[in-house]
Amino acid sequence: MTLAVVYGRAGLGVEAPLVNIEVHLANGLPSVSIVGLPETAVKESRDRVRSAIINSGFEFPTRRITINLAPADLPKDGGRFDLPIAVGILAASGQLPRAALPGWEFAGELALSGELRPVHGCLPVAVQARRADRDLAVPAANGPEAALVHPDRSFGIGHLLDISGHLNGTTTLEPARAESPAASPAIPDLADVRGQAGARRALEIAAAGGHSVLLSGPPGTGKSMLAERLPGILPAMTEEESLETAAVASLTRPGFDAADWGRRPFRAPHHSASHVALTGGGSRPRPGEISLAHNGVLFLDELPEFGRQALEVLREPLETGRVSISRASAQVEFPARFQLVAAMNPCPCGYLGDPVHACQCTPDQIARYHGRISGPLLDRLDLLVEVPRLRPEELQEHTGGEASGEVRRRVARAREARMNDSGAPAASLSPDALEACCGLGGAERRFLTDALERLGMSARAYHRLLRVARTIADLAGKPRVDVQHLGEALTYRRLLRR
Repeated sequence: MTLAVVYGRAGLGVEAPLVNIEVHLANGLPSVSIVGLPETAVKESRDRVRSAIINSGFEFPTRRITINLAPADLPKDGGRFDLPIAVGILAASGQLPRAALPGWEFAGELALSGELRPVHGCLPVAVQARRADRDLAVPAANGPEAALVHPDRSFGIGHLLDISGHLNGTTTLEPARAESPAASPAIPDLADVRGQAGARRALEIAAAGGHSVLLSGPPGTGKSMLAERLPGILPAMTEEESLETAAVASLTRPGFDAADWGRRPFRAPHHSASHVALTGGGSRPRPGEISLAHNGVLFLDELPEFGRQALEVLREPLETGRVSISRASAQVEFPARFQLVAAMNPCPCGYLGDPVHACQCTPDQIARYHGRISGPLLDRLDLLVEVPRLRPEELQEHTGGEASGEVRRRVARAREARMNDSGAPAASLSPDALEACCGLGGAERRFLTDALERLGMSARAYHRLLRVARTIADLAGKPRVDVQHLGEALTYRRLLRR
């Protein structure tokens, strides 16, 4: 009776939980059984592993083989367990040294010939292997991806014979090398936007403090154009943010593109997207649009045209920065710290208040249109901005505003100052930390009292007003918030009052 233990990682979520693959050989009729909540693809690994071992020149044990995937209550899916199962069988049968296994983790799908095929979710596996201080063996196609986060200890394997020779000491594997990112597409520049000084200012405030924005105006006034330029003025991503964003992307079917390393994501789902498409899910839970926009921008154009359920699921992630997906077989949590930028027309026809086109909507139609966006969701939006129609002379001017690079430098200084002082962007500050860093005096408190009474603001809207004012003060380089900052922040609530 022999036993071998191999380490692998499950592909559920960004944390990639550790799975112990225990291979037990016993006397009895030749058979292979896999236990530990394996789904169909994992159960079928019996045939793939058998053929790969035989075609690689090894002997497949003619004994009773029991493969236990622990913990038993964690669902196992995909072909990532083929390689650790094959290594475990070879170690249990004495064809590989068991003493060499404890410092390794394995992930990869086997072809019948013994070659390794790439798997999804390799980045989370590499992150967890680095934290566990273990070497990682993955398919050669996943090697550069793993080397991004676990350099010098990630090994790309082309064939089962490669890892067996390394563990037996007959050959030596070279660590995988991360590929140099290809030139990424140019980010749209804010200098392309003509006029719209108020909306540009709101976009700068949103970038500096991590605030959510609602842009409202007639068709063709530049709402989408402004939203697409927000990623270009956001501060550069930290290494931790880059790892988190890349790990989420690697769990999707297209996988992670090395050209996107360090690039803030911009996701713009169509308004027909369901709530599952936004939050993620499925029988094998995968991240949705709000998680794919983690550390970046989620743009919802034509906001009232989204389904009510799709909009309401945004409320909790906007507050917590995470989304939990519960299924009968699994509970998964994905990060979802994104900046929401939404755009809408002022009425169904789009021309309410427009100086050129007359609105054709009735008051009831306008009320129903606005009623598609709930009060609790509006309460969670920091900046409500009008984007009016440009005058002909503004539209024909060839001189744009400031370029994205200039605005990004101001944004980076303001964000760095707030991070050094409070450890978080203004939009993420707790109420106590917010009150402490604003330093409100008597005049500011009287101003706020009057605003609360006139507008009937909720406690959440009050704190969002303070957060925006704190960001405005940060952009001005001021240590405390004064009435001028509060007044400007209050102008971004006028749209809600109307």
